[in-house]
Amino acid sequence: MLTEINFDGIIGPSHNYAGLSLGNIASASHAGDPSYPRAAALQGVAKMRGNLARLGVQGFLLPLPRPNDALTQMLALDGTEPPQLRAAPWSASSMWTANAATVSPAPDTADGRCHLTPANLVTMLHRAQEWPDTQAQLKIAFGDTRHFAIHDAVPPTFGDEGAANHMRLCESHDTQGVEVFVYGKTGGRFPARQHEQASRLVARAHGLDPARTIFIEQNPAAIEAGAFHNDVVAVANGPVLFTHAEAFADQQLVYDAIRAAFPALEVVEVPSSAVSLREAIRTYLFNAQLLTLPDGSMGLIVPEECRESASVWGWCEGMLAGNGPIRQVIPVDVRQSMANGGGPACLRLRVVCAPDTVDPRFLLDEAKADLIERTIAAHWPEQIDPADLGSDNLANSVISARLALLDTLNLAQLG
Repeated sequence: MLTEINFDGIIGPSHNYAGLSLGNIASASHAGDPSYPRAAALQGVAKMRGNLARLGVQGFLLPLPRPNDALTQMLALDGTEPPQLRAAPWSASSMWTANAATVSPAPDTADGRCHLTPANLVTMLHRAQEWPDTQAQLKIAFGDTRHFAIHDAVPPTFGDEGAANHMRLCESHDTQGVEVFVYGKTGGRFPARQHEQASRLVARAHGLDPARTIFIEQNPAAIEAGAFHNDVVAVANGPVLFTHAEAFADQQLVYDAIRAAFPALEVVEVPSSAVSLREAIRTYLFNAQLLTLPDGSMGLIVPEECRESASVWGWCEGMLAGNGPIRQVIPVDVRQSMANGGGPACLRLRVVCAPDTVDPRFLLDEAKADLIERTIAAHWPEQIDPADLGSDNLANSVISARLALLDTLNLAQLG
């Protein structure tokens, strides 16, 4: 039976605050601060445990090899370069698996398989290094070619940021849905990372029905305000689109286009008068996991920062007092990820499939969560200061920590 599985990224031992992501205001505002990889990774596992308890199924993806020696050599790093350039090979941003790939479930595709295309992430140097290692991991986790097709990334001329700019609307996860690709246009002080042509290439490669595939433009003002991905201002689940009123270039046009293909659309729109675009981005209200719970109702997993905002939490309480489709709002502590610019939705990739078609080494249970937590507690650095990046001691620590996790999970082949 097909079900939606959230695959969270385990936060890697090189987690640091180098401020490498132009347009990500949270990341930039913490650039140069000490980071706490052990605390960050344990927060991530706690989030996974919560969703495992709620949904009964939870997956994970592993940190990529860091520091990336190939990128270090390509950049000819010798210690005299700017700190941000030196930090790129150390980036732990693969923890945000919403950018790992775009996923089209089997009910939507021409050949009846689940298709995954790893994102090329070419707009940012520290992320453009990820996709080959990500693809290698996807080919193991989803290696059953009867059920999955793993593509190469879109050619680098066209920036592709993966599922963070992709939404799916459906009556239920195991039925044919409507896939919505959100792209940006260049302009303003920050780059638009998702190219329209990249979205169209992915849709064609996945064999999607053009009548059930929609391409829409993100609001340039949202990008300039810090919504570097669409999932910072909108998220969809089942028939529900949860969105800020300023998410799209033409909000009503988007609703009309989706309804033409999917008449059952339910829109939960947060007006700017209730929550400003700036506050929505600061708290990551929309960078949330909108989940279908076992009783058929929906729950919204939000960062703790939402509860600490008077306007955001006031709107959430008002929503819950009504009769809308979202019946629970559940805060989680992912402060270490938030400080680097990624909320609960950034940390997960949604894959609709039968759990028994996935390599079981990538599926969580309580015993495995215990093992992962013990490995993190024993091996992840407690703190990384900016001056540590590039040091041999830190490199040895990060490499050995990751290898210990691979050994724990019987995935040494990824070493």
